[in-house]
Amino acid sequence: MERGARVKIVRRPLHGVLLLDKPLHLSSNDALQKVKWLLRGEKAGHTGTLDPLATGVLPICFGAATKFSHIHLDAVKTYVATLKLGVKTSSGDAEGAVIEVRKVTPAMASQAILDKACERFTGNILQVPPMTSALKKDGKPLYELARQGIEVERAAREVVIHKLVIERLGDDELRLSVTCSKGTYIRTLGEDIGEALGCGGHLTSLRRVATGDFEIAKAVTLAQLEALSDVAREAYLLPVDVMLAGFERVDLDADNAGRFLSGVRRRTELKDNERVVVYGPPASVRSGPIDGQIEAVASSARTILLGSAHTKAGELIPTRLLSPLDIGQIQNMDFRLRGNDDI
Repeated sequence: MERGARVKIVRRPLHGVLLLDKPLHLSSNDALQKVKWLLRGEKAGHTGTLDPLATGVLPICFGAATKFSHIHLDAVKTYVATLKLGVKTSSGDAEGAVIEVRKVTPAMASQAILDKACERFTGNILQVPPMTSALKKDGKPLYELARQGIEVERAAREVVIHKLVIERLGDDELRLSVTCSKGTYIRTLGEDIGEALGCGGHLTSLRRVATGDFEIAKAVTLAQLEALSDVAREAYLLPVDVMLAGFERVDLDADNAGRFLSGVRRRTELKDNERVVVYGPPASVRSGPIDGQIEAVASSARTILLGSAHTKAGELIPTRLLSPLDIGQIQNMDFRLRGNDDI
């Protein structure tokens, strides 16, 4: 091999979700590409972007899991942030230039004042998106306009702060613990809290500790992944159906499962429901008339994920389906990992 020649990575079909503890100073896309390279996955995407200056839980979806990644975009998120009082920056975080410095007095961050701030910023609130956000104005992301020194008017948007705890760390520093709806800008929340206290402020750290049911305690770092073998890295993949947690479960017999996988509606006694997850026996997956379909070999698994659905007017209607190829590859992954203790 010539010196400096690039080594070609042989990609492989993988299906599942890896919970990454995204490091500091790395964009979500860069983190995704790094994980994809380490696992040699063919298809991958992430749910819920984290800024380069933020760390924490970033779900990486592989293969069939990408079909359901949009569901997780609406998940409730939990963050822990550090707010520096008395200093405002152009971006609302430590990356921006200092634009104002104010004096911080003990009375500004008294417990009584902090309690009032919690009450004020809990529930449905309005936020003006920062100029450093990815929202678009006339087709251009706001952050691109901000880099050109251009500031445009932004309409306030309603978000929900489900829970807010403010703790005093020092004379001019606070810890914010926030559980919130999608679309919430924590840096903007920090700035607004600083203004409410009368001294302004900016975030010096931001960490996402949970997104939906995915918690930081179950996440793996890039350094940990790099130290593992291929099989051990793959074993960190959670099953595809973790993306459908909380959906109503329906189990079909072989005949109905095969028809469901072909996109045919099935009769049901279930009430109308937009969130249904459907399973069937492995033997229900057969080679079909479509080129490229394969027959999935029945394994020790009692049921297999077929896809998501919704029920309406007594019918079970397919929403997003796994292909027979997906199902066969998932079963092959199960065989490959069964009995592996290399984590």
